[in-house]
Amino acid sequence: MNTLGIVRETKNEWERRVPLTPTDLKKLMADYSFKTIIQPSENRIFNDEAYQDSGATLENDLTSSDLIIGIKEIKIADLLKDKAYLYFSHTIKGQSYNMPMLQKLMDLNCTLMDYERMVNEKDQRLIFFSYHAGVAGMIETMWAFGKRLEYEGIDSSFSRIKQSLDYADQSEAEDEFKKLGEDIKINGLPEQISPLIIGITGYGNVSRGVQHMLDLLPVKEITTDQLQKIKKDSELDPNLIYKVVFAEKDMVEPVSSDTVFDLQDYYTNPEKYKAGFERFLSSLSILVNASFWDTKYPRHVTKNGLQKLFSGTNRPSLRVIGDISCDVNGGIEATAKATDPGNPVFVYHPQEDIIQDGVEGEGPVIMAVDNLPSELPKDASVYFSSVLKEFIPNLVTCDFTKSYDKIELPYALKRAVIVHQGELTPEYKYLEKYL
Repeated sequence: MNTLGIVRETKNEWERRVPLTPTDLKKLMADYSFKTIIQPSENRIFNDEAYQDSGATLENDLTSSDLIIGIKEIKIADLLKDKAYLYFSHTIKGQSYNMPMLQKLMDLNCTLMDYERMVNEKDQRLIFFSYHAGVAGMIETMWAFGKRLEYEGIDSSFSRIKQSLDYADQSEAEDEFKKLGEDIKINGLPEQISPLIIGITGYGNVSRGVQHMLDLLPVKEITTDQLQKIKKDSELDPNLIYKVVFAEKDMVEPVSSDTVFDLQDYYTNPEKYKAGFERFLSSLSILVNASFWDTKYPRHVTKNGLQKLFSGTNRPSLRVIGDISCDVNGGIEATAKATDPGNPVFVYHPQEDIIQDGVEGEGPVIMAVDNLPSELPKDASVYFSSVLKEFIPNLVTCDFTKSYDKIELPYALKRAVIVHQGELTPEYKYLEKYL
């Protein structure tokens, strides 16, 4: 039986999540009789005493641990020889900033497993924080919207929304959104921002989190066809927020007029399609980007598109872009950098092609926090632990000293093994070119 080690998170000051809660760990240790060593931490959302009460041993030195787990990347200087590790390594795309870490793991004869590659036979991820990224991202986006309105001198109840990390938990934030919703129902929206139309790209787990928070407000969902006509409608209700969710068919269009959009064809042959989303921009007040993007696909919003939108004499209705996906210079080209909870937003000035931290200036405010679930550490950790705990018995009983083809792990965990005993496993040999 392996000794389990849980690292102190050192990625940044905002990271307070844990892979296993004290409650789940206590039951696991009782049921499977393994030892756990956890590094002390003053920042962790669950305190040291809670882990001691669960039966874990507090020690800075994890040398006696066989399997070491965490959330984010572990510093190179803290890696130990001959250990098995499980954490979000951010290496599978050959990310240059983490290749030294990957090389060090290999040099130390370690085994590395990555949560991101814990998938089923359909290649669907089994453990993730994406829903909570959506929840936190929507809170942060609405906070940014409130701050932008304050800058413009518009008095609104959106000013009551705080940053995600300033709420004790998700439930407290939900209560705040409900109060905001009641205010909108009773008093309506300021004339300067009505109709308030919020567009959301994507319909996966991130989008579900976004919509969960948004739907606590008085919301009416509309189609993309209705969106293009909505500003001509004099019967719009100032006591409602309008929501539209964009799928791939809304964001791109075939290059050839003879081609009909087909989702699988788009995934397989993206070169046959061109960007088509920017036709909706002038109708939106807030855009929340919650969709996957890769370099082979057209961008959702280009700098040129924003330059055109902000080139007229009238101020566009688009005030905030919540880029939860946060691909730098990616699907939202103006996302010039990732931000953090301490400095979460910047304004993109389209005509000068520059950014300025904060909410002041001409152009959209962009929220691009790249580690949003860390702003809801309790809720995110409880959910994550509830999934991870099902895999712990296999991990603590696995003999990682065996060769890769003989280690006994279920499919999802075996797929997650990037490095075994210092060697890239067959599925990840492609990473050699990045090292």
